[in-house]
Amino acid sequence: MSTTAAAARVPGPGLRERKKARTRASIQAHALRLFRAQGYDATTIEQITEAAEVSETTLFRYFPTKESLVLSDDYDPRLVEAFQAQPEDAAPLRAMRAAFHEVFGGLSAEERESQRERVALILAVPALRAGLLGQFADAMRLLAGAFAGRTGRRPDDFAVRTIAGAVMGVMFAVLEELAEDPGADIAELIDTAMAQLEGGLAG
Repeated sequence: MSTTAAAARVPGPGLRERKKARTRASIQAHALRLFRAQGYDATTIEQITEAAEVSETTLFRYFPTKESLVLSDDYDPRLVEAFQAQPEDAAPLRAMRAAFHEVFGGLSAEERESQRERVALILAVPALRAGLLGQFADAMRLLAGAFAGRTGRRPDDFAVRTIAGAVMGVMFAVLEELAEDPGADIAELIDTAMAQLEGGLAG
């Protein structure tokens, strides 16, 4: 079966899933707008629910904490999916670099702007920086599972964890660079950083 034919038979998200996605995106967009205008600490959950025209129960169904309104995104599962789709003979780091390029290189202008806002907030607010560490730990475990699947090793293999941790270190370096240069292209930064990780330091 061709890839095109197989893709044609995979059902897309249903109406209910699309509605949930729109609601989630709307809540987060309103929250980011208020955080930008008023500051993170000064913005209340009540103000966000009023702006998004949802109940507090609905908001917390999608975002269990105030921090998650900024920290949450769907990039990790998309990245793993893109990684798993890379050619089987591609080295793990090369496959991950290609996956990053596929996911972040395809962001719309609106998604890029949202990403810039989120990065600025995360690095400026102590509670969000602390939350980012926990999120990175979760992402590292997710990547370790992906690397393990490609290499035939266990996810808790120290070498696998090391490479997964190094990739998350790349992402933290990229966030720091974006904080200093908000106009930088995140896809180009990630690709440059992943190339550096592949090649190591010379001289």
